[in-house]
Amino acid sequence: MYLDKIVETKKNEVRLLKERLDLDEARRRIEALPPTLGFEAALRQPKRPQIALIAEVKKASPSKGLIREDFDPVELALSYEEAGADCLSVLTDVDYFQGSPEYLTQIREAVHIPLLRKDFVIDELQIYEARLIGADAVLLIAAILPTDRLQALKQTAESIGLDVLIEVHNEEELQRVLQITDRGLIGVNNRNLHTFETSLSTTADLAKRVPKQALLISESAIRTAEDIDYVASHGASGVLIGETFMRQPDIKQAVQQVMGTKV
Repeated sequence: MYLDKIVETKKNEVRLLKERLDLDEARRRIEALPPTLGFEAALRQPKRPQIALIAEVKKASPSKGLIREDFDPVELALSYEEAGADCLSVLTDVDYFQGSPEYLTQIREAVHIPLLRKDFVIDELQIYEARLIGADAVLLIAAILPTDRLQALKQTAESIGLDVLIEVHNEEELQRVLQITDRGLIGVNNRNLHTFETSLSTTADLAKRVPKQALLISESAIRTAEDIDYVASHGASGVLIGETFMRQPDIKQAVQQVMGTKV
């Protein structure tokens, strides 16, 4: 399973991170930073009337390989902001998604909307690093984290001002998340992490079990305005879209085609 391989890679990354980033030093540096921009707050007050948009800056993926050859993270982020994205997701994984923490820092200096660090977080130090490189939120993936680790990492993130998007892709994972919280941001990944098959019905099925006070974000396989209508009608308050936009030459036009022009 590719997730197991990724987690092993992350364990090695964390070991290297601990050699160059001291936890106490990280805390001191974070105390001097300005407040985060409010990732969840931006999604609760979307610019478009129907649904909030997290637009993703994504160069490649393990299942699809290279997605965009002319990849300029800052230019793409600025296009998303101009197109009316509420928040951005930035891939920082190097080995599997050809991302970089530096991309997030560069984007943070260029745009004025909240940023999600999209990575495979397994250790508290990765969360401190996320805050230092400019993130306003972090992704926690239920499929790779036991319930107690999910809770601990969530608490760490919130203690330093970061919002948390917890991702699930089946009912068992959702039930574990609901043991921790019945609010905040819950992402439903429409991609089966074992087979890579996608189905928007995953959002429709799990949405029935997501509490009303939580904000449901539908992720993966959203390609058309009809897809937006479908997940919205089944309870999604936001969508995370990357590949659909990344494959189009004109990012702003692509966003408007899928999301509508009204901002």
